[in-house]
Amino acid sequence: MFRKILIANRGEIALRIICACKELGIRTVAVYSEADRNSLHVRFADEAVCIGPAKSSRSYLDMPSIISAAEITNADAIHPGYGFLSENADFAEVCEASGLRFIGPRPEVTRLMGLKQRAREVMEQAGVPVLPGSKGIVRRVEEALEVAERIGYPVMLKAAAGGGGRGMRIVPDPAAMANLFSQAQQEAEAAFSCPDLYLEKFLPAPRHIEFQVLADLHGNVEVLGERECSIQRRHQKLIEEAPSPAVTSDLRQSVTARLIRAMRAVGYTNAGTVEFLMDERGNLYFIEVNARVQVEHPVTEFVTGVDIVKAQILIAAGARLAEIIRGPVEMRGHAIECRINAEHPRTFAPSPGRITGLNLPGGIGVRVDTAAYQDGVIPPYYDSLVAKLITHGRDRAEAIARMSRALEMFVVEGIHTTIPLHQRILAHPDFLAGKLDTHFLSRLDRNETNSTGEPLAEASTSAAAGGSPRASRPGR
Repeated sequence: MFRKILIANRGEIALRIICACKELGIRTVAVYSEADRNSLHVRFADEAVCIGPAKSSRSYLDMPSIISAAEITNADAIHPGYGFLSENADFAEVCEASGLRFIGPRPEVTRLMGLKQRAREVMEQAGVPVLPGSKGIVRRVEEALEVAERIGYPVMLKAAAGGGGRGMRIVPDPAAMANLFSQAQQEAEAAFSCPDLYLEKFLPAPRHIEFQVLADLHGNVEVLGERECSIQRRHQKLIEEAPSPAVTSDLRQSVTARLIRAMRAVGYTNAGTVEFLMDERGNLYFIEVNARVQVEHPVTEFVTGVDIVKAQILIAAGARLAEIIRGPVEMRGHAIECRINAEHPRTFAPSPGRITGLNLPGGIGVRVDTAAYQDGVIPPYYDSLVAKLITHGRDRAEAIARMSRALEMFVVEGIHTTIPLHQRILAHPDFLAGKLDTHFLSRLDRNETNSTGEPLAEASTSAAAGGSPRASRPGR
């Protein structure tokens, strides 16, 4: 087992890793930028090292500074969390070359999964269904037009080395291809230093489903069921739940068997998430692998009882999955996660600043993963996540009921948050009925009323502005 782990991240995921390490008896090292000097991950780690100024390129993305921090504190492993360097194969190689265990997949596997088109080929060979599309990189507009003609419009251009919605363009017809191809290439080059694109059939209103995978160093693979991630804005997830209301037991078993074959074939190790789109007929199509822990991992932990972050650490230390999971994985009940961001709930304008008042909800079946505290500051330099609110119930209805009351009791003063938006989503008839797709947000009915007959649009605006006696908390 590791003696000391350096956490190459910040915020709630750094705290989450610290919690797992404490339970395993492992000492921790936090790294922090000057903007995060007073952050909770700095306070609760056993040691902390400042690695640079606020700008992430000079701190959390600065590989030499992070490696130096690990060396001077005698850490023997590095956990990258999510974001930042978590899927950087070069960083994983530098860790291993420096005698540090990287808690994640091997560099060559991370590099393979990062090449979206190559990942498609691997999955297709293992029998995992993929969206119709190009067989490789499309380098010229003429090639893209040929593929699109074969599979039919609309199609989507995607960055081969990308993610997060960057380098993506929906092409409705041949006349739009040349301009959108150029735009996608330029954005891919700027974001990933690689202009390569591939092309897929575009599904107009899909669900977004992902499967959680764990794989040890001995060839054993376990799939911990799926998550529904269809509530999104600009390809960024807002609400996730497990299991998906749309995935049947038979479909889950079929996909699980194919994913086990695929992950074994590439020699995958540690935690990963395999993402799919589902069409209106219930067919799943592979889109990509995220070779790291996901923001939404707590919903899977709630329904399976498996501590995914602990599992990451134990796997990296050489443990077998049978020693970690100890029995067949069973999904119990239903879990939902709402990402609470420091953004205006209507305009989505960023809202960094000092938290002047804070009340975190609790009670049975409620979990809050956060690094926020009263008088703490949400800085403008990083992701706007304030907290992840997760609820668990015997079924979906109970999980929703618990989430609704937890959101009502979640108070954040001093900044705007997306809490009112989540309340609107959870009250919408389509959400309650499980009728979800990636365009759900555009269908929210602003004239819908809440239980008191008050228009939700007015109630949300009032809460965000701190204008009503009941919600007189700025930025709630």
